[in-house]
Amino acid sequence: MATNEIRPYLIDRLKEDNCLWSYNHDTIQSIPDDMLVELVMLYLDIDDINLLFSIMTRKKIKRAWIENVVAQGERYYQMNTFYAWYYFNAKKPQQYVKSLSTRMLNKRLPA
Repeated sequence: MATNEIRPYLIDRLKEDNCLWSYNHDTIQSIPDDMLVELVMLYLDIDDINLLFSIMTRKKIKRAWIENVVAQGERYYQMNTFYAWYYFNAKKPQQYVKSLSTRMLNKRLPA
C-alpha cells in the first residue's frame, strides 16, 4: 500500500467499525494525528497499528499513545503493557505503564 493511501485506509477502517460516529463525515479526513493514533490503537488490530509507523514517527506515535491512551488509566492497562513492550521496547513494561499512567494523572489534577 502506498504511503499516501494509508491514512485514508485507516480512517475507512475506523468508519467501518463505527469508531467515528460522532465526527462530521465531510471533515473526517482532517482528523488530528493524535486522535488517529488513539483510535487506531484502541480499536483496530496490530496490522493497522503497524501501518501508523509507516506514516508517522515513532516519537509522534509514542507521545499520542501516552497522552491519549495511557492517560485513560487502568481500563487499558493490559493493552498498554503490550504496546510498551512490543512497540516502545520498555524493559519493564508493567512498571513503565504504571509510571506513565500516574504521571499523566498527576498532570491532569489541579495543583
